[in-house]
Amino acid sequence: MFTGIVTHLGRILSVAEADGREITVGVDFDARELPVGASVAHDGVCLTVLATERDRYRVFVSPETLARTTAAFWKAGDLLNLERSLRLGDELGGHLVFGHVDAVGRVTAVEPAGEGRVMRFSLPAELAPLVAVKGSIAVDGVSLTVNAVDREGFAVMVIPHTLAVTTLGRRRVGDPVNLEADMLARYVARQLAVRDEH
Repeated sequence: MFTGIVTHLGRILSVAEADGREITVGVDFDARELPVGASVAHDGVCLTVLATERDRYRVFVSPETLARTTAAFWKAGDLLNLERSLRLGDELGGHLVFGHVDAVGRVTAVEPAGEGRVMRFSLPAELAPLVAVKGSIAVDGVSLTVNAVDREGFAVMVIPHTLAVTTLGRRRVGDPVNLEADMLARYVARQLAVRDEH
């Protein structure tokens, strides 16, 4: 479980194909603080730490995850939004995020708005019922508030701090992004679907 508040940027040092992908991530903190088996969100994708060294650690990405997230596009040199898993008692600064990506969308527009930016993203049809104005959504693991939504996608306002400390400040039109809807919306939608079945 995560909050969508990115704590570090990691850089992919290497990618090895191995019935999936083994990825080595370079970091600016002592990676040995991460126990083997720890969960870390990478652009919103929850991955398990396999091994650590002082300035790097290794994770494995399964074929299923590659098929459903932007991890299939990751390459050496790419920056990733990182967040360690939530511990009981931690401050919940964003919203509850599973690290289970629902779909891949794409950046459709980036417009200046004062010192921030309004960013628009495409929204796959299956995710549309779970996205609402003033609701939360995780984009590449970043907790954001939806400002507008329509048949084509949704828009968010990204403040200067978020642009500076996450990869969103580097995103351009056409870039793929991981999307995870708010878990509360997911459960409400499921309850309504079950009710309609009876």
